[in-house]
Amino acid sequence: MSAAMSMPSEALAQSLFDGFAAPKPKPKPAQQAPSASKPKPPAESAGVNGKTSEEVVAHVGGSEITASQLRAYFAALGAREQAAIVKEPALLSQAVRALLNERIVLQEAIANKWDQQPHIAAQLEQVRERAIVELYLQSVSNPPANFPSEDELQKAYDANRSAFVVPRQFQLGHIFVSAPKDADRATEEKAKKSLDEIERKLKAAGADFMAVARAGNEAADGGEPGWVAEGQIRPEIRTRVMGLAKGAVSESIHLDDGWHIVKLIDTKASYTRPLAEARDQLAQQMRAERASALRRAYVNELLKRHPAAVNEIALSNLLASVPK
Repeated sequence: MSAAMSMPSEALAQSLFDGFAAPKPKPKPAQQAPSASKPKPPAESAGVNGKTSEEVVAHVGGSEITASQLRAYFAALGAREQAAIVKEPALLSQAVRALLNERIVLQEAIANKWDQQPHIAAQLEQVRERAIVELYLQSVSNPPANFPSEDELQKAYDANRSAFVVPRQFQLGHIFVSAPKDADRATEEKAKKSLDEIERKLKAAGADFMAVARAGNEAADGGEPGWVAEGQIRPEIRTRVMGLAKGAVSESIHLDDGWHIVKLIDTKASYTRPLAEARDQLAQQMRAERASALRRAYVNELLKRHPAAVNEIALSNLLASVPK
Protein backbone atom coordinates (compact mmCIF):
# COMPACT_ATOMS: atom_id res chain seq x y z
CA MET A 1 0.00 0.00 0.00
CA SER A 2 1.38 3.42 -0.93
CA ALA A 3 2.17 6.14 1.56
CA ALA A 4 -0.54 8.36 0.09
CA MET A 5 -3.24 5.82 0.95
CA SER A 6 -2.48 5.99 4.67
CA MET A 7 -2.03 9.76 4.78
CA PRO A 8 -4.40 11.64 7.15
CA SER A 9 -7.22 13.44 5.32
CA GLU A 10 -5.87 16.91 6.22
CA ALA A 11 -2.41 16.11 4.87
CA LEU A 12 -3.90 14.42 1.82
CA ALA A 13 -6.03 17.46 1.08
CA GLN A 14 -2.99 19.70 1.38
CA SER A 15 -0.92 17.50 -0.93
CA LEU A 16 -3.64 17.55 -3.57
CA PHE A 17 -4.45 21.23 -3.36
CA ASP A 18 -0.78 22.20 -3.54
CA GLY A 19 -1.06 21.23 -7.20
CA PHE A 20 -3.19 24.31 -7.85
CA ALA A 21 -0.62 26.75 -6.50
CA ALA A 22 2.46 27.98 -8.28
CA PRO A 23 5.18 25.34 -8.04
CA LYS A 24 7.57 25.95 -5.20
CA PRO A 25 11.30 25.72 -5.83
CA LYS A 26 12.74 22.47 -4.60
CA PRO A 27 15.27 22.90 -1.78
CA LYS A 28 18.80 22.04 -2.70
CA PRO A 29 19.98 18.82 -1.08
CA ALA A 30 22.69 19.08 1.53
CA GLN A 31 26.18 18.49 0.18
CA GLN A 32 27.46 15.05 1.06
CA ALA A 33 30.82 13.46 0.54
CA PRO A 34 30.79 11.11 -2.46
CA SER A 35 30.66 7.44 -1.66
CA ALA A 36 31.42 4.73 -4.18
CA SER A 37 29.82 2.01 -2.06
CA LYS A 38 26.46 3.79 -1.54
CA PRO A 39 24.42 4.15 -4.77
CA LYS A 40 21.94 7.00 -5.10
CA PRO A 41 18.32 5.90 -4.55
CA PRO A 42 15.89 6.49 -7.44
CA ALA A 43 13.80 9.68 -7.20
CA GLU A 44 10.59 7.67 -7.47
CA SER A 45 9.83 3.98 -7.45
CA ALA A 46 7.89 2.64 -10.41
CA GLY A 47 4.39 1.43 -9.67
CA VAL A 48 1.58 -0.31 -11.50
CA ASN A 49 1.03 0.68 -15.15
CA GLY A 50 4.12 2.90 -15.10
CA LYS A 51 2.68 5.22 -12.43
CA THR A 52 4.86 6.07 -9.47
CA SER A 53 3.72 4.75 -6.11
CA GLU A 54 3.63 8.32 -4.74
CA GLU A 55 0.92 9.23 -7.27
CA VAL A 56 -1.57 6.55 -6.21
CA VAL A 57 -4.09 7.82 -3.66
CA ALA A 58 -6.40 4.80 -3.67
CA HIS A 59 -7.18 1.71 -5.70
CA VAL A 60 -9.85 -0.93 -6.04
CA GLY A 61 -9.60 -4.07 -8.14
CA GLY A 62 -7.31 -3.20 -11.02
CA SER A 63 -8.21 0.50 -11.02
CA GLU A 64 -6.20 3.29 -9.41
CA ILE A 65 -7.06 6.85 -8.46
CA THR A 66 -4.08 9.18 -8.65
CA ALA A 67 -3.46 12.62 -7.19
CA SER A 68 -3.62 14.18 -10.65
CA GLN A 69 -7.02 12.61 -11.27
CA LEU A 70 -8.28 14.01 -7.98
CA ARG A 71 -6.91 17.43 -8.84
CA ALA A 72 -8.91 17.29 -12.07
CA TYR A 73 -11.97 16.14 -10.10
CA PHE A 74 -11.51 19.04 -7.67
CA ALA A 75 -11.04 21.58 -10.48
CA ALA A 76 -14.31 20.49 -12.07
CA LEU A 77 -16.29 21.19 -8.89
CA GLY A 78 -18.14 24.44 -8.28
CA ALA A 79 -16.60 27.13 -6.09
CA ARG A 80 -18.87 26.26 -3.17
CA GLU A 81 -17.94 22.56 -3.26
CA GLN A 82 -14.25 23.40 -3.52
CA ALA A 83 -14.47 25.72 -0.51
CA ALA A 84 -16.30 23.04 1.49
CA ILE A 85 -13.58 20.45 0.81
CA VAL A 86 -10.78 22.88 1.69
CA LYS A 87 -12.58 23.73 4.94
CA GLU A 88 -13.41 20.11 5.80
CA PRO A 89 -10.82 17.68 4.37
CA ALA A 90 -12.89 14.68 5.51
CA LEU A 91 -15.18 15.44 2.55
CA LEU A 92 -12.27 14.59 0.26
CA SER A 93 -12.04 11.14 1.79
CA GLN A 94 -15.76 10.68 1.21
CA ALA A 95 -15.35 11.75 -2.42
CA VAL A 96 -12.49 9.27 -2.93
CA ARG A 97 -14.59 6.43 -1.51
CA ALA A 98 -17.49 7.40 -3.76
CA LEU A 99 -15.13 7.31 -6.76
CA LEU A 100 -13.89 3.88 -5.70
CA ASN A 101 -17.47 2.64 -5.53
CA GLU A 102 -18.06 3.90 -9.06
CA ARG A 103 -14.84 2.29 -10.31
CA ILE A 104 -15.67 -1.18 -8.96
CA VAL A 105 -19.19 -1.07 -10.42
CA LEU A 106 -17.76 0.17 -13.73
CA GLN A 107 -15.32 -2.74 -13.81
CA GLU A 108 -18.16 -5.21 -13.32
CA ALA A 109 -20.32 -3.53 -15.96
CA ILE A 110 -17.54 -3.60 -18.57
CA ALA A 111 -16.56 -7.16 -17.65
CA ASN A 112 -20.18 -8.19 -18.32
CA LYS A 113 -20.15 -6.16 -21.59
CA TRP A 114 -23.13 -4.20 -20.31
CA ASP A 115 -22.08 -1.13 -22.29
CA GLN A 116 -22.14 -3.10 -25.53
CA GLN A 117 -25.84 -3.94 -25.40
CA PRO A 118 -27.60 -1.97 -28.15
CA HIS A 119 -30.11 -0.14 -25.97
CA ILE A 120 -27.42 0.71 -23.40
CA ALA A 121 -25.04 1.94 -26.11
CA ALA A 122 -27.81 4.20 -27.44
CA GLN A 123 -28.41 5.66 -23.98
CA LEU A 124 -24.68 6.20 -23.46
CA GLU A 125 -24.47 8.10 -26.74
CA GLN A 126 -27.34 10.36 -25.60
CA VAL A 127 -25.56 10.99 -22.31
CA ARG A 128 -22.33 11.75 -24.17
CA GLU A 129 -24.04 14.22 -26.50
CA ARG A 130 -25.78 16.00 -23.62
CA ALA A 131 -22.51 16.23 -21.72
CA ILE A 132 -20.77 17.76 -24.75
CA VAL A 133 -23.59 20.29 -25.16
CA GLU A 134 -23.60 21.22 -21.47
CA LEU A 135 -19.83 21.59 -21.19
CA TYR A 136 -19.68 23.62 -24.40
CA LEU A 137 -22.48 25.95 -23.29
CA GLN A 138 -20.69 26.45 -19.99
CA SER A 139 -17.54 27.44 -21.88
CA VAL A 140 -19.32 30.04 -24.05
CA SER A 141 -21.49 31.49 -21.27
CA ASN A 142 -18.87 32.07 -18.61
CA PRO A 143 -19.04 35.72 -17.43
CA PRO A 144 -15.85 37.81 -17.52
CA ALA A 145 -13.53 37.28 -14.57
CA ASN A 146 -14.02 40.89 -13.41
CA PHE A 147 -17.82 40.56 -13.26
CA PRO A 148 -19.45 41.85 -11.15
CA SER A 149 -17.56 45.06 -10.49
CA GLU A 150 -17.77 46.88 -7.16
CA ASP A 151 -20.24 49.35 -8.65
CA GLU A 152 -22.43 46.54 -10.03
CA LEU A 153 -22.36 44.78 -6.66
CA GLN A 154 -23.38 47.94 -4.83
CA LYS A 155 -26.27 48.63 -7.23
CA ALA A 156 -27.55 45.05 -6.97
CA TYR A 157 -27.28 45.17 -3.18
CA ASP A 158 -29.19 48.47 -2.95
CA ALA A 159 -31.92 47.18 -5.27
CA ASN A 160 -32.38 43.97 -3.29
CA ARG A 161 -31.63 45.12 0.24
CA SER A 162 -34.74 43.40 1.62
CA ALA A 163 -33.34 40.02 0.53
CA PHE A 164 -30.49 40.45 3.01
CA VAL A 165 -32.67 40.98 6.07
CA VAL A 166 -31.89 38.44 8.79
CA PRO A 167 -35.04 37.79 10.87
CA ARG A 168 -35.15 37.92 14.63
CA GLN A 169 -33.54 34.85 16.21
CA PHE A 170 -34.11 33.08 19.49
CA GLN A 171 -31.75 30.89 21.48
CA LEU A 172 -33.93 28.27 23.11
CA GLY A 173 -33.87 25.35 25.48
CA HIS A 174 -36.42 22.68 24.60
CA ILE A 175 -38.03 19.77 26.42
CA PHE A 176 -40.30 17.40 24.51
CA VAL A 177 -42.45 14.54 25.78
CA SER A 178 -43.90 12.46 22.96
CA ALA A 179 -47.65 11.85 23.03
CA PRO A 180 -49.13 11.61 19.51
CA LYS A 181 -52.80 12.57 19.28
CA ASP A 182 -53.72 9.06 18.11
CA ALA A 183 -51.79 7.34 20.94
CA ASP A 184 -53.55 4.79 23.13
CA ARG A 185 -54.55 5.54 26.72
CA ALA A 186 -51.52 3.79 28.22
CA THR A 187 -49.12 5.90 26.15
CA GLU A 188 -50.95 9.09 27.11
CA GLU A 189 -50.81 8.24 30.80
CA LYS A 190 -47.11 7.43 30.60
CA ALA A 191 -46.43 10.73 28.82
CA LYS A 192 -48.45 12.70 31.36
CA LYS A 193 -46.56 11.04 34.20
CA SER A 194 -43.22 11.98 32.58
CA LEU A 195 -44.45 15.54 32.02
CA ASP A 196 -45.56 15.90 35.67
CA GLU A 197 -42.13 14.70 36.85
CA ILE A 198 -40.33 17.17 34.57
CA GLU A 199 -42.53 20.07 35.68
CA ARG A 200 -41.92 19.13 39.33
CA LYS A 201 -38.15 19.27 38.77
CA LEU A 202 -38.36 22.59 36.93
CA LYS A 203 -40.35 24.20 39.75
CA ALA A 204 -37.82 23.16 42.38
CA ALA A 205 -35.64 25.91 43.80
CA GLY A 206 -32.48 26.49 41.75
CA ALA A 207 -33.58 24.11 39.01
CA ASP A 208 -31.20 23.88 36.02
CA PHE A 209 -33.41 23.76 32.91
CA MET A 210 -30.75 22.23 30.64
CA ALA A 211 -29.86 19.58 33.21
CA VAL A 212 -33.53 18.59 33.43
CA ALA A 213 -33.77 18.68 29.62
CA ARG A 214 -30.78 16.36 29.19
CA ALA A 215 -32.09 13.92 31.79
CA GLY A 216 -35.59 13.36 30.44
CA ASN A 217 -36.00 14.65 26.93
CA GLU A 218 -37.25 13.09 23.69
CA ALA A 219 -36.33 16.09 21.51
CA ALA A 220 -34.20 15.21 18.49
CA ASP A 221 -32.00 18.24 19.20
CA GLY A 222 -31.19 17.01 22.69
CA GLY A 223 -32.88 20.01 24.24
CA GLU A 224 -30.48 22.53 22.70
CA PRO A 225 -31.77 23.69 19.30
CA GLY A 226 -29.43 26.69 19.49
CA TRP A 227 -30.28 29.85 17.57
CA VAL A 228 -33.54 29.52 15.67
CA ALA A 229 -34.99 32.08 13.24
CA GLU A 230 -38.43 33.38 14.12
CA GLY A 231 -40.05 31.82 11.06
CA GLN A 232 -38.62 28.37 11.85
CA ILE A 233 -40.46 28.08 15.16
CA ARG A 234 -43.84 26.37 15.10
CA PRO A 235 -46.57 29.04 15.34
CA GLU A 236 -48.09 27.59 18.54
CA ILE A 237 -44.69 27.66 20.25
CA ARG A 238 -43.62 30.98 18.70
CA THR A 239 -46.51 32.85 20.33
CA ARG A 240 -45.41 31.54 23.74
CA VAL A 241 -41.77 32.41 23.09
CA MET A 242 -42.73 35.98 22.15
CA GLY A 243 -44.28 36.46 25.56
CA LEU A 244 -41.30 35.19 27.53
CA ALA A 245 -38.74 37.33 29.28
CA LYS A 246 -35.08 36.43 28.84
CA GLY A 247 -34.34 33.39 31.01
CA ALA A 248 -38.02 32.52 31.53
CA VAL A 249 -39.57 29.08 31.01
CA SER A 250 -42.93 28.50 29.34
CA GLU A 251 -45.80 26.44 30.66
CA SER A 252 -46.19 23.07 28.96
CA ILE A 253 -47.59 23.39 25.44
CA HIS A 254 -49.78 20.52 24.20
CA LEU A 255 -49.56 19.93 20.44
CA ASP A 256 -50.45 17.06 18.12
CA ASP A 257 -47.12 15.32 18.65
CA GLY A 258 -46.90 15.73 22.43
CA TRP A 259 -45.87 18.21 25.12
CA HIS A 260 -43.31 21.01 24.69
CA ILE A 261 -41.63 23.24 27.24
CA VAL A 262 -39.24 25.97 26.09
CA LYS A 263 -36.85 28.34 27.79
CA LEU A 264 -35.86 31.65 26.20
CA ILE A 265 -32.10 31.89 26.70
CA ASP A 266 -31.39 34.93 24.51
CA THR A 267 -32.68 36.98 21.58
CA LYS A 268 -31.03 38.56 18.52
CA ALA A 269 -32.84 41.44 16.88
CA SER A 270 -33.50 41.42 13.14
CA TYR A 271 -30.86 43.20 11.04
CA THR A 272 -29.83 43.71 7.43
CA ARG A 273 -26.60 42.01 6.39
CA PRO A 274 -24.10 44.62 5.15
CA LEU A 275 -22.63 44.32 1.67
CA ALA A 276 -19.28 43.25 3.10
CA GLU A 277 -20.96 40.22 4.66
CA ALA A 278 -23.20 39.42 1.68
CA ARG A 279 -20.60 40.11 -1.03
CA ASP A 280 -19.61 36.52 -1.90
CA GLN A 281 -23.18 35.23 -1.97
CA LEU A 282 -24.37 38.16 -4.08
CA ALA A 283 -21.45 37.88 -6.51
CA GLN A 284 -22.08 34.15 -7.03
CA GLN A 285 -25.76 34.79 -7.65
CA MET A 286 -25.03 37.59 -10.12
CA ARG A 287 -22.51 35.46 -12.00
CA ALA A 288 -24.99 32.58 -12.19
CA GLU A 289 -27.70 34.89 -13.54
CA ARG A 290 -25.31 36.42 -16.08
CA ALA A 291 -24.18 32.95 -17.21
CA SER A 292 -27.81 31.92 -17.70
CA ALA A 293 -28.52 35.05 -19.75
CA LEU A 294 -25.40 34.52 -21.89
CA ARG A 295 -26.41 30.92 -22.50
CA ARG A 296 -29.90 31.90 -23.66
CA ALA A 297 -28.51 34.63 -25.91
CA TYR A 298 -25.99 32.25 -27.47
CA VAL A 299 -28.62 29.59 -28.22
CA ASN A 300 -31.02 32.21 -29.63
CA GLU A 301 -28.29 33.53 -31.92
CA LEU A 302 -27.58 30.01 -33.19
CA LEU A 303 -31.29 29.49 -33.88
CA LYS A 304 -31.42 32.74 -35.85
CA ARG A 305 -28.64 31.48 -38.09
CA HIS A 306 -30.06 27.95 -38.24
CA PRO A 307 -33.87 28.12 -37.83
CA ALA A 308 -35.43 25.01 -36.33
CA ALA A 309 -38.49 23.29 -37.80
CA VAL A 310 -40.81 20.71 -36.26
CA ASN A 311 -43.21 18.53 -38.23
CA GLU A 312 -46.17 18.74 -35.86
CA ILE A 313 -48.22 16.19 -37.84
CA ALA A 314 -45.46 13.59 -37.64
CA LEU A 315 -45.04 14.41 -33.96
CA SER A 316 -48.76 13.88 -33.31
CA ASN A 317 -48.70 10.58 -35.20
CA LEU A 318 -45.74 9.47 -33.14
CA LEU A 319 -47.52 10.27 -29.87
CA ALA A 320 -50.65 8.50 -31.06
CA SER A 321 -48.65 5.32 -31.64
CA VAL A 322 -47.22 5.24 -28.12
CA PRO A 323 -48.95 2.49 -26.06
CA LYS A 324 -51.10 3.89 -23.27
